[in-house]
Amino acid sequence: MKKTSTRLADGRELIYYDSRDDVVRDAVDRRPLDPTVTSSEIRRDVLLGDAVAIASHRQGRTYHPPADQCPLCPTRGERLSEIPDSSYDVVVFENRFPSLAGDSGRCEVVCFTSDHDSSFADLSEEQARLVLDAWTDRTSELSHLPSVEQVFCFENRGAEIGVTLGHPHGQIYAYPFTTPRTALMLRSLAAHKEATGGENLFDAVVEEELGGERVVLEGEHWVAFVPYAAHWPYEVHLYPKRRVPDLLGLDEAARTEFPQVYLELLRRFDRIFGEGEPPTPYIAAWHQAPFGQLEEFEGVTRDDFALHLELFTIRRTSGKLKFLAGSESGMNVFINDVPPERAAERLREVASS
Repeated sequence: MKKTSTRLADGRELIYYDSRDDVVRDAVDRRPLDPTVTSSEIRRDVLLGDAVAIASHRQGRTYHPPADQCPLCPTRGERLSEIPDSSYDVVVFENRFPSLAGDSGRCEVVCFTSDHDSSFADLSEEQARLVLDAWTDRTSELSHLPSVEQVFCFENRGAEIGVTLGHPHGQIYAYPFTTPRTALMLRSLAAHKEATGGENLFDAVVEEELGGERVVLEGEHWVAFVPYAAHWPYEVHLYPKRRVPDLLGLDEAARTEFPQVYLELLRRFDRIFGEGEPPTPYIAAWHQAPFGQLEEFEGVTRDDFALHLELFTIRRTSGKLKFLAGSESGMNVFINDVPPERAAERLREVASS
């Protein structure tokens, strides 16, 4: 992998990740952009103990542009975009409309491919591996920023999820705090460790699922399963069999196998609802251990956390979405219409061959 860092016309960082070492990236951003002016504020909810990012400048962000005006396509002639070069493998750049900025963290955009009409599932194994390497590199780089405590790599896919740009891409949020969802995991991890005399809860969960009826697919180094208490109609958790706290901890064998397993998962997601259905909307979310201090989670270290990816869709059946209504939004109690065992069975049925 070759990494080339440059700057856009307004000062934001852009990084090319290339499979070949002989690629030269010296294209200049020709757009007449003013310096980026962003501000975000983290406010604490004293009752719930969580945080909210206030980012009013995002109201003006790009919204469903025509395909020929997509800002994530490469620059071609006089059609200027966020990527100055006329082609690329993988690109990461600072978000022009970030939710987090300055002392409040950082937001980046990850473009998986220059092909506007494809998706992550259409990538080759080599391309998917390059994205994994980019995620890993950004996790490492962002973790060293003084304002960053946790790095979150994710993909929102589909208009139903709220995606405003159709080009295949994801994002990276670098938070200045440990996120509430991760904190819940760490508290459960600490309680289980104390109650069992040192047993790791993540290990226990994976061991319980291995070989069971909720396993969707399994490789030598990865296992994917629908969790026992799945929140979403179709939800899969993907774990490396050797526990590591973050993407940096994956060994070469796990990195090599990941594209095979993950691409198969995504292709199965697009088959859930049958032929002729539009692409399945989903969220793919990497959960990594925070880089900050963990004193409040007594007895837990970073190495106790287990890197994993959660992949889920808000579509519950053909033409129908799962809405977060009263119980989910008001009380955070999910009601799932699809039994996890049936969801796993369906995802096994639609194996691509």
